[in-house]
Amino acid sequence: MVSRAILKHYNWSPAAISSSESIDMHDTSGAIELLPPPRCNRVAALPVLGLLLTLALAGCAGHAKGVMTPVAVTGATGGSTVDMLVVTSRVPSHDPATLFTGERSPTPYLTDITVSIPSDAKRKAGTVQWPKKVPPNPETDFAVTKVQQLNSPEEGRAWFRQHVVNGHAMVFVHGFNNRYEDSVFRFAQIVHDSKAKVTPILFTWPSRARVFDYNYDKESTNFSRTALEQGLQTLSKDKDVKEITVMAHSMGTWLAMESLRQMAIRDGRVQPKIKNVILASPDIDVDVFARQWNELGKDKPKITIFVSQDDRALKVSRLISGDVDRLGAINPAAEPYKTKLEAAGITVVDLTQVKTDDGLRHGKFAESPEIVQLIGQRLVTGQTLTDSDVSFADGVTAVVAGSVGTVGKVAATTVTAPLTVLEGNRIEYRRPKSDRVHETLNSKSPTPELSY
Repeated sequence: MVSRAILKHYNWSPAAISSSESIDMHDTSGAIELLPPPRCNRVAALPVLGLLLTLALAGCAGHAKGVMTPVAVTGATGGSTVDMLVVTSRVPSHDPATLFTGERSPTPYLTDITVSIPSDAKRKAGTVQWPKKVPPNPETDFAVTKVQQLNSPEEGRAWFRQHVVNGHAMVFVHGFNNRYEDSVFRFAQIVHDSKAKVTPILFTWPSRARVFDYNYDKESTNFSRTALEQGLQTLSKDKDVKEITVMAHSMGTWLAMESLRQMAIRDGRVQPKIKNVILASPDIDVDVFARQWNELGKDKPKITIFVSQDDRALKVSRLISGDVDRLGAINPAAEPYKTKLEAAGITVVDLTQVKTDDGLRHGKFAESPEIVQLIGQRLVTGQTLTDSDVSFADGVTAVVAGSVGTVGKVAATTVTAPLTVLEGNRIEYRRPKSDRVHETLNSKSPTPELSY
């Protein structure tokens, strides 16, 4: 009874998300009929309950809350700081310890925040040293040392001019079940550990940070699409900005792709300054991602995807979302994905064999020192990677535009492949003898017009 109640509680489907789009699954322009998705049964409901309990327990094993009140740093701590601009569609809490709630605000807010990070000798790369109590100790904990509200886009542009690094902005969009402070500290850790030469900008959307508010969080990403798009438009039009990298995690990848898609529909293309998009553990239905990709238009940014087939959070998402593959949990070396990735020029790095302290196996991109350094030193700028200058941890497999690298030290190349239409697909695990998939690669069919 409990498991069925949970499934009913999360009764949503990708079709509901994209109900405004007309998708012909029986397109005669070279497409093959797509099999219907398998139906969940009572046996399948049991893993949902167990995985949801795992998620809930992981959320309960928390840390000190209310850490946004700035602390004074007295004397030399041997650490470093990360200055970031935070843009949010959350409602202010009017409490300096939390700053913002998980509720939705129609008006975006901008905040200048500085985070102090302990010295490398006192921390492990890939981890956030959360305070065990407040106020935090900057020598051993992540600590906020500055909070300054900005009152206009002009003040935001002035902040960027003061913090510009080679004109390269990196915009991070967090995932499901994140408080405001969670996203601030995680992004600070990524920027610090990756050593990325960028100006960090965080977009944090209204998450209630509760496992059983998955639906609310998903709708909050939809609510925040225009705010993120407008922020990216503002950045793109700033003369001090030369290049933009968008990196998103988990449910935040849905928000990032939807905002870029909306931009492309509005303007005919994604803004050319947005050159790289990194999707980490994307919680996106593979069919929906295919449609999003197609509708980004002709001149797409380079896209890199981090996947892991043992991602427990995405297993929950799949089971409560019609049992359709989530993009972040595919096997990119298997067909039909391998062929599609190769044709589309999408780079995928498979982290399935990477071991971190994350019990959910959902944050490997940020918790593996090798991977987070890969992000900062190469992928952020779209550079070509070779095994002479990049070594991964043992067991990492890179699928680069569809070709599989060796286990261990691998070569990963971000390529400029032919701009090819990538359409939806689904692997039918419960009917392995069937190889029918929806195939429209290289289709000359025009992108369907959408209206809102």
